[in-house]
Amino acid sequence: MTQKENKLVIGSSIAISGVAFLFLVWLIYLKQHPVGHVRSLAYLPALNSLLNGLSAISLVSGIVAIKQKKQALHKILMVLALAFSTLFLVSYIVYHAVNGDTIFLGQGLIRPVYFFVLISHILLTLVALPLILTTVGMALFSNFNLHKKIARWTFPLWLYVSVTGVLIYFLLKIWG
Repeated sequence: MTQKENKLVIGSSIAISGVAFLFLVWLIYLKQHPVGHVRSLAYLPALNSLLNGLSAISLVSGIVAIKQKKQALHKILMVLALAFSTLFLVSYIVYHAVNGDTIFLGQGLIRPVYFFVLISHILLTLVALPLILTTVGMALFSNFNLHKKIARWTFPLWLYVSVTGVLIYFLLKIWG
């Protein structure tokens, strides 16, 4: 893979991530939403949590596979992690397109804990998404040296975002 192709993958990953982020900000915080939640979509937060959990399991399993030199299994597991994360994003967009922002009602010590988890989740998503796309792009173009270097950063961020997505769901379920 040439330097120009590397820059194209990285630039495209950043551009796609930026557009996705701006779209989500508009969708959740700026777009007008109907009053109240649409009950027919009430299952989506649980589905989102499940998809995040499956993504995390696939990620960890994929890392174990590559450390055991099982490249074919690693590829399958990482494609699954990407698929689960993509399905999560689609489901998340559908839910928030109709329902807007979810308000956290918890009080006391749990409130700053929730907002720390939420804010770190959001900020690290901003970093993780372009890294995920770049890591996948490098693998698709068989640039495994750069893929491996970037994946060292991508894996823990992606895992954190997936796990905290599940945690946010449960915090909202319990105290929301």
